[in-house]
Amino acid sequence: MKIIVTGGAGFIGGNFCHYMTNKYPEDTILCIDKLTYAGNMETLAPIMDKENFKFFKADIADRDAIYKIFEEEKPDIVVNFAAESHVDRSITDPEIFLRTNIIGTSVMLDACRKYGIKRYHQVSTDEVYGDLPLDRPDLFFTEETPIHTSSPYSASKASADLLVQAYARTYKMPCTISRCSNNYGPYHFPEKLIPLIIANALNDKELPVYGKGENVRDWLYVEDHCIAIDLIIRKGTPGEVYNIGGHNEKTNLEVVKTVLAQLHKSEDLITYVTDRPGHDRRYAIDPTKIHNELGWLPATPFDEGIKKTIAWYLDNREWWENIISGEYANYYDKMYGNR
Repeated sequence: MKIIVTGGAGFIGGNFCHYMTNKYPEDTILCIDKLTYAGNMETLAPIMDKENFKFFKADIADRDAIYKIFEEEKPDIVVNFAAESHVDRSITDPEIFLRTNIIGTSVMLDACRKYGIKRYHQVSTDEVYGDLPLDRPDLFFTEETPIHTSSPYSASKASADLLVQAYARTYKMPCTISRCSNNYGPYHFPEKLIPLIIANALNDKELPVYGKGENVRDWLYVEDHCIAIDLIIRKGTPGEVYNIGGHNEKTNLEVVKTVLAQLHKSEDLITYVTDRPGHDRRYAIDPTKIHNELGWLPATPFDEGIKKTIAWYLDNREWWENIISGEYANYYDKMYGNR
């Protein structure tokens, strides 16, 4: 079986490529990535030489490039991770989010229509639901929660979800969608909260925390997410949405203090900064549906996952130091430019 993974040089997509190439040596993983600022070929270095892995540098919004890959490779499954994903960047420059997250999704769907596919899976986010009040811990996002976006990023992801559902209904395409809570783990780009805090703390730099750090997120260890998506593409019901949550709700301040304690660093490094415009207050996912239908539950408690994550960053300093210095951007040309 051939499986296209778009955005495979990014954080979650990269972890998924690692997981799938190792678990299914009989399958071929076809990784597509544009290699924007968040796409890092060093993330894929451990699997680049595997016989069941191929890399294609391409933009999912480039119809000619995508059609050529489909025509040559004839994939069975598409898992679309490719997305501009940083909320702050979407606030300052919304247009690039519309191109990748909406137009790119439409190109992938059209390619699936033209060349045929057994399953198209859209990797979405719990941010399409908006947020929940801090004083209602009994409330959770379910698959029936109405879409209510807060940022250009979440609006673009919600638009992509609606497009996928429209193609499923209009063209009878076998599509599924998953909406996950905040992921963390190895290969997480250093501008995101947990790796940013780890990197800054190790360098005794200030740790910026929005507002008072009271915003709550549900944290999901990235390998647990990969396992869930694997189950959905193989056993999930076409046309369905599945919420993937970690059962690990933490305030941003709790996360920062946990990292500092693990690294034996002072909380004096914490610096409170002006809150993000439209900052969602609380995310919390109810994963009952995926548990009941597919038997999935998150296996990694936050206290265990954060220790594994910190250990990975300590053992792989060169990976994230190259990103901070900008050297990672030259890695593709240096290592694979002549291939």
